[in-house]
Amino acid sequence: MFGRDEYARTLLAECEYRLREPLRVALAGSIKAGKSTLLNALVGQAVAPTDATECTRVVTWYRDGATPTVTAHAADGSRANVIVRRGSGAHGLTFDLNGLRWDARGPREVDHLEVGWPSEALSQTTIIDTPGTSSLSREVSLRTARLLTPAAAEDDSRADASAISVSGADAVVYLLRRLDAADVRFLEQIGAGAGGAGPLGVIGVVSRADEIGSGRIDALHSARDVAARFAGELERTGLCQAVIPVAGLLAFAASTLRQPEFAAFEALATVPAEDLGIALLSADRFARADIPLPVAPELRAQLADRFGLFGIRMATMLIRLGVRDSSSLAAELAARSGIEELRSVLEVQFGQRAEELKAHSALSTLDRILAAYPGTEADRLRPRVRARLADVHGFTELRLLGRLRTDELPLPPTVLADLHRILGGAGVAAHLRLGLPAEAAPDSVRATAFAAVRTWRTRAAHPLADQATATACRAAARSAEGILAEFRG
Repeated sequence: MFGRDEYARTLLAECEYRLREPLRVALAGSIKAGKSTLLNALVGQAVAPTDATECTRVVTWYRDGATPTVTAHAADGSRANVIVRRGSGAHGLTFDLNGLRWDARGPREVDHLEVGWPSEALSQTTIIDTPGTSSLSREVSLRTARLLTPAAAEDDSRADASAISVSGADAVVYLLRRLDAADVRFLEQIGAGAGGAGPLGVIGVVSRADEIGSGRIDALHSARDVAARFAGELERTGLCQAVIPVAGLLAFAASTLRQPEFAAFEALATVPAEDLGIALLSADRFARADIPLPVAPELRAQLADRFGLFGIRMATMLIRLGVRDSSSLAAELAARSGIEELRSVLEVQFGQRAEELKAHSALSTLDRILAAYPGTEADRLRPRVRARLADVHGFTELRLLGRLRTDELPLPPTVLADLHRILGGAGVAAHLRLGLPAEAAPDSVRATAFAAVRTWRTRAAHPLADQATATACRAAARSAEGILAEFRG
């Protein structure tokens, strides 16, 4: 069908390759939401520039690589190597986009950047850092929209495959500092795309959570209250599957804590709490040479830059409570930053469903390719692709998990919890879906799955069950049937 259309064949090859590459997770949110800092925290290395440079205005892909490389790509496929400058403090990396050496056709505009970096985290997941969704430049904001809502960005009125992009994300982590109308609108666009072209998984993060409480020691408690409020709004509307507070700066600093910094925190912990509290009224005051503290002003400035006032307060408090070495302090700070909770949710919601999320992205792109060739053999194939998008049970589970709170099903809380679990909300392993211990014997798994099939079928067939409840219960029965098939024999 596409024998003579080289571009269409390239798109199809990219769809096929996409199924073999790591999951693609995009970080999105408004300007200065902390996307690059969170990326560094998730990778555990300073791989993304966090200062406001030209590179933050383009989409940047972070992939696992044998050696560190940064490449600029133009829309026509041209490439140019990017010079990386390393400084100090929290803004240690800068990608220099000035004076790029393109090929003989001359200079051109950067379409996106690709960073290759040796990283265990990136070997499992490709992370995409996107420009702020509320940029003053419409073109800059559109770069993010084209990545996350490709169908909306393409001109559906044109039967032209050249408008189609395969470079979408499989899932999204959306950073929120406040829940405003712009955030809700963008999340709604992503959610609308999930029915066909957009990513199925969306996790919300209350970013820079330590700043919500003005850096106080109880800042993350305040952030959790904010996250709960955001979660109530977003989960009820089905726009996010979860909302988690994360202090990205503290998370990254904890993952790269150095021994001299630990020694500085030990010294600061000997200062009377009231005196240290006065010194920590602001970052500038903390670094002043005329403030008598047992740490050099230059190192104090570095601590404020890397850990923030909240991190300094938390570190000194933990040392006073008995933490005695740098590795223990790093673990405690990471746990309190929220990054471990985020990693856990990402593993359950995205990592364990990576194949399903990638398949959905590939099928969605294939659907758009076929739509660009009306009046050809594509008209016969497209209904089959759309049927796969609608009927694959893993996709159904993901959509239902995103809508459970939205639909307000008239079921008791314990039954709703069972429904969430059987659909894979706590993990996709059979024992997690059935509420069994990990060491449960196969006979026990089969018996429990068989009982679950009967229970959910009965609930689906109840004469008083409304359509939404019956649909959800039938999906739960099918999930249990899948476990039964897996353990049959």
